[in-house]
Amino acid sequence: MTEEAVGGRVFFSNIKRSLEEEDEIRLVSVGVDIGSSTSHLVFSRLVLERLDNRYVVVEREIVHESDVMLTPYADDNSIDAKALGRFIDKQYERAAIDPSAIDTGALILTGVAVRRSNARAIADLFAAQAGKFVSVSAGDGLETTLAAFGSGAAARSIRDNARVMNIDIGGGTSKIGVCVAGELADMTAIDIGARVLAFDGEGRVVRIEESARRFAAEVGLSLELGQVPDEAALTLMLERMADRLFETLSAQKLSAETASLLRLDALRNECAPDIITFSGGVSEYIYDRQSGGFGDLGPRLAKAILSRVTPWGPRLEQPDEGIRATVVGASQYTIQVSGSTIFVNPMDALPLRNVPVITPDLPLQDEVLDQELIAKQVRAALRKFDLHEGEQAVALCYRWGGSATFRRLDDFCKGVAKGLENHLKNGFPLILVGDGDIGGLVGIHAMEEAKIAQIVVSVDGIALKEFDFIDIGAMLETSGAVPVVIKSLVFPTSTALGRVE
Repeated sequence: MTEEAVGGRVFFSNIKRSLEEEDEIRLVSVGVDIGSSTSHLVFSRLVLERLDNRYVVVEREIVHESDVMLTPYADDNSIDAKALGRFIDKQYERAAIDPSAIDTGALILTGVAVRRSNARAIADLFAAQAGKFVSVSAGDGLETTLAAFGSGAAARSIRDNARVMNIDIGGGTSKIGVCVAGELADMTAIDIGARVLAFDGEGRVVRIEESARRFAAEVGLSLELGQVPDEAALTLMLERMADRLFETLSAQKLSAETASLLRLDALRNECAPDIITFSGGVSEYIYDRQSGGFGDLGPRLAKAILSRVTPWGPRLEQPDEGIRATVVGASQYTIQVSGSTIFVNPMDALPLRNVPVITPDLPLQDEVLDQELIAKQVRAALRKFDLHEGEQAVALCYRWGGSATFRRLDDFCKGVAKGLENHLKNGFPLILVGDGDIGGLVGIHAMEEAKIAQIVVSVDGIALKEFDFIDIGAMLETSGAVPVVIKSLVFPTSTALGRVE
């Protein structure tokens, strides 16, 4: 995608298709998921139609699903970017799509791919298309969220009016998300996965993760690289892993041993789910979609987990996506133009590109606003998407309610500033996006009264949601507004994929 300043228009590719002049746009999209254990791509064709002043996806056709590759590693245990690049090139060839024809894409990095050296090497593979891709480095919280939505658990919770638990079991960790009424109501992650222990063709150990050593020690199993482990003790280890995972799913109070394996806070488990779905690599064995092994614990771990979950009570259902649950979010573009009551200081702060959006549940209808509660909700939204360390700019979307008195504006701005404390300390701009018409007032107050020293960008007239990323273009001289391009991670079965009537 390229953006031109003339008239604030936004064009795709290099053939001058203007979002502001056409009623229908057809795009080629790619989603790329690179994780600790596997890597794969999905190519899609998207059809966007104009709805009022924005575009929505009305058709999404998957044109090619790549092979699933075991993520290649070099001798120093870093990801082998050259081997990965060859795999990606081959998938473009098989899809019969030239990289230059890609209009938009999402690059999702999980597990060890998120580490700085790996992320830089992977980013170099897509450097020529950097402006087109939304890049998502997913830690435990975001990976759990992506799996819950990508598997269809969130949509199912609406469709079936049910409490749906999705269990995404990958190579190193298991991510558990509980969805109610289309929202992620609870989540956790634990160090249990299929490739914590890996073997060669002769059954000799070639990879041992720390969590595997811990489980092995619990059951008296000796693990050494190059050695074939005792079969009876290995079976005990798998049973122990399944026990720990089931305890995480079902118990209100965890044992110290299980709690020590958690990567996020424990589930509340106040009531059992109505439905359970599985995603991730191990799900292929859960649902008998895969029979062959990959030199890891996958098939046996799936069997052990099923033996505990099946008699539990909740209904086991097929997910909408299994191993591809975190890659089905393909980047899509929509465009909106902000209202004219905006505030940008300094003016040369724009444009801003690929800024992730958070949508905290803020109590802005109350007559007296609670700064501490606002800050708490902002921090919770940041944590959910692994943005709490303040290592990149974020855009905070809010829905203003009630009057815009000095006191209410002051409490709002100061509460938001407290919630975004890490970001502001690190010099990132304060980016506020409202759906009302008080963007200018909020921006002025943030700078002059709340004394925000960083860049302040406050726009309004824009509606955003979770999984959105935005570009904010330079101000349009004719209207004083700014063009805002919204890039969404779109999941199958979500309302965004239905044809607009």
